[in-house]
Amino acid sequence: MEISKNIIWAGVNDYDIDLFEGQFIVPEGMAYNSYVIMDEKIAVMDSVGYEFGEAWIENIKSITDGREPDFLVVQHMEPDHSANITDFVNAFPNAKIVSSKKAFNMMSQFFGTAFEDKQVVVGEGDTLELGEHTLNFITAAMVHWPEVIMTYESTEKILFSADGFGKFGATDADEDWACEARRYYFGIVGKYGQQVQAVLKKAAALDIQTICPLHGPVLKEDLGYYIDLYDKWSSYTPETEGVFIAYTSVYGNTKKAVDLLAEKLEEKGVTVSVADLAREDWAESIEDAFRYDRVVFATTTYNNDIFPFAKELIDHLLVRGYQNRTIGIIENGTWAPCVAKKIKEMFAASKNITFTENIVSIKSAMNDANIAQVEALADELAK
Repeated sequence: MEISKNIIWAGVNDYDIDLFEGQFIVPEGMAYNSYVIMDEKIAVMDSVGYEFGEAWIENIKSITDGREPDFLVVQHMEPDHSANITDFVNAFPNAKIVSSKKAFNMMSQFFGTAFEDKQVVVGEGDTLELGEHTLNFITAAMVHWPEVIMTYESTEKILFSADGFGKFGATDADEDWACEARRYYFGIVGKYGQQVQAVLKKAAALDIQTICPLHGPVLKEDLGYYIDLYDKWSSYTPETEGVFIAYTSVYGNTKKAVDLLAEKLEEKGVTVSVADLAREDWAESIEDAFRYDRVVFATTTYNNDIFPFAKELIDHLLVRGYQNRTIGIIENGTWAPCVAKKIKEMFAASKNITFTENIVSIKSAMNDANIAQVEALADELAK
């Protein structure tokens, strides 16, 4: 795959993986991107996952056609991008390794060596001349590891964005970019919105024509669309006006209230997304909770607490800095419903969370009073 005449993709697609990072479902596989910049000096941008070292080395050899690379640029030390550094060193013994100081410290942890005789340590504002191409290094600490750097190639105006602008799925996955990029972002990077905002400010000063991430497709057209989404996501700004209803239901009574609320909202022209948390991919639910400007938690009291699937989702949201949303609550409990109280306590330290005045409180099964509460909640959310 040619990114341009002198920059070629050298990565791999993993079609056999079922769980990325041991937790995220990836039905369309996963791409591990690496790039080769051909010039007077040759730079390879990042490695790939453990299982694909041999294929990656062969890709590089095929692209360089007998020339030995001069540099391996390591932007991020997660093993899906760095696992084969030792293989690279063995295959190309004269090449140097370009990375941040913190990354070299991590190499000693992963490989038992920091490759001291090959180190080229770079930081903010440093450059590396390859000939016609110049690599400009940008520190991107905690996006989403502390050692991360990004690289701007100023001749062809390409941003090598590390895990930024990445997505789940192989490079040839025929699917909407935003959906899987959103799930990837909030699942993996979402906690670090402030740090992403800082990098976006740096990027705003650059003339970027192409974005080459470490996962997913290379982005060349309508870059403003992708950058705008990242700005929304990292500033915790709702992307879509609508209501996400996240529910659990033990015997179906809470679900009846959810179905009624969804029906009433849709009658009022409100966009609604509903997830059964016991069956929905938890990362999809995180994605929707961040996507919409309003969320309703509908769940039961369980062991004098919130039903586990709902509590787990809230925990996931809190650790990712959930904020700037309106929250409605439907609780159910046969003798001591406490969900509303517990949910409010969990969000007590969150920024800009507004709870609806109307709360639906069911004891066992819905009655006429609960139906009126659901209608009142729908009216309030529709405003």
